[in-house]
Amino acid sequence: MSVPTSTPELLRASVEQFYARHMQLLDDGDAEAWAETFTEDGLFALPGRPEPTRGRAALAEGARRAHTERLASHETHRHWHGMLDIRPQDDGSVHVRCYALVVATPRGGEPRLHRSCVCRDVLVPAGSQWQVRSRRVTRDGF
Repeated sequence: MSVPTSTPELLRASVEQFYARHMQLLDDGDAEAWAETFTEDGLFALPGRPEPTRGRAALAEGARRAHTERLASHETHRHWHGMLDIRPQDDGSVHVRCYALVVATPRGGEPRLHRSCVCRDVLVPAGSQWQVRSRRVTRDGF
C-alpha cells in the first residue's frame, strides 16, 4: 500500500494525519517511535544549534532528553502544526511549510504559548506512511 496522493484532498489528509501522529509521539515521550517517523538519515535543524541533528539515533536521544527535562520541570508541551502549504514534487516527495506552535502547561497552571515557529519539511513516502527527510525550523523573534 502506498501513501494516498491521487487527489489534493487525499494528499492533504495523509499529510495532516502524519503530523498528528508525529507530534503526539513527541509530546507523549515516545522518542524511538517519533524518530522512526524520520528517514534513517533524517535531518532536523533548530535555531541556536550550531549543527543540525542527523540520523534516527541522534533524533531519538534528543527527544528523550527533552522529554526528561519537561518531566523534571513538571511542564507538559503540546506541539501543533497548522496552515500547511503542501507542494508535491516530481520525485514523489512533498515540501511542506507550516506554522508550529508549542503550548506549555505547568502542572496546576495555565497554558501559555511557549514557541511560535515556521517549519520547512521535506516528506518522502515510505510504504503507506510519510517520513521526514529534512526539517528546518525558524523561530519567531529569534
